Amino acid sequence: MTGFAVPPGTRVLVTSGDARTAARVEVLLTARATVTVVTPTVCATIQDWHERGLITWEPREATLADVRAAEVVVNELRDAAERPASPAGGRVTLVGGGPADPGLLTVAGHAAILAADVVVTDRLAPLAVLDSLPPHVEVVDVAKIPHGRTTPQEEINRLLVEHAQAGRNVVRLKGGDGFVFGRGSEEVDACRAAGVPVTVVPGVTSAIAAPELAGIPVTHRGTSQGFTVVTGHLPPGHPDSTVDWEALARSGTTIVVLMGVRTLPAIADALVEGGLDPSTPAAVVADAARPSQHVVRGTVVTIDGLARDAGIGAPAVVVIGQVAAIGAPSDDVVLA
Repeated sequence: MTGFAVPPGTRVLVTSGDARTAARVEVLLTARATVTVVTPTVCATIQDWHERGLITWEPREATLADVRAAEVVVNELRDAAERPASPAGGRVTLVGGGPADPGLLTVAGHAAILAADVVVTDRLAPLAVLDSLPPHVEVVDVAKIPHGRTTPQEEINRLLVEHAQAGRNVVRLKGGDGFVFGRGSEEVDACRAAGVPVTVVPGVTSAIAAPELAGIPVTHRGTSQGFTVVTGHLPPGHPDSTVDWEALARSGTTIVVLMGVRTLPAIADALVEGGLDPSTPAAVVADAARPSQHVVRGTVVTIDGLARDAGIGAPAVVVIGQVAAIGAPSDDVVLA
């Protein structure tokens, strides 16, 4: 992936904050380095990591004292490089990147990235894979931070079409699978409406991968014969919600909720009111596939409080059902 590596705990000073720098910071986080970014402005992804406590960002110019306090200094400022037009003309490839770990990126997805002139990326994508791209490849951060900096979907669509129409090979890199609550179909529609050729590379969805990485199977012989994946972006009772929470409560399947940390109290209430046993096991898996992965387990009525006590926020996947009691390693946070 990259030849840049440091021992765990190394104090690293980073003096730039663009999207290419985010790829290098992802490599450093994977190596469990202690990262401090000192620069006046950063891309949304680096700001998000700071707000989640994964790195430290100080919005100012770096000083000699900063340099002396660090063991390694990274300055990602690069000379401008001309982006060659693709001989075959511009096109867009939507790549599902899986849950953060570049090792979970598909072979087809990796090949598409290596052939890109422009990569338009989300904050949950496996950014470390971008660290070794040649200088001419432009990386554009279009992160959508919950309750924070957000790139409107219309702007993302415009960027994809504009770069492709300029003759560039564009990769839209998303975390998980771009068609599981990822608005990938909207981006396909925008490209097709503009006459831009578009290809889709499916990704490993976090709806299944995050529980698996925590040792939780979404199905299990004799325990669960199916699973249902829903979004918790809109709480039960919201006029725009189309989820039948009462039916889910009676389904007998594992319930996997994406984007449901904020609305988890309302979801738990709706499921119990719909007939789900209050003692049903539940788990929250945060930062799946990252060194900061964290798992909290409880019941459907206790899991929200336990997750808040553990400081868990987005991104996280909620699993509700008997399978949530399976496979709790000793290093998990397990609270009754």
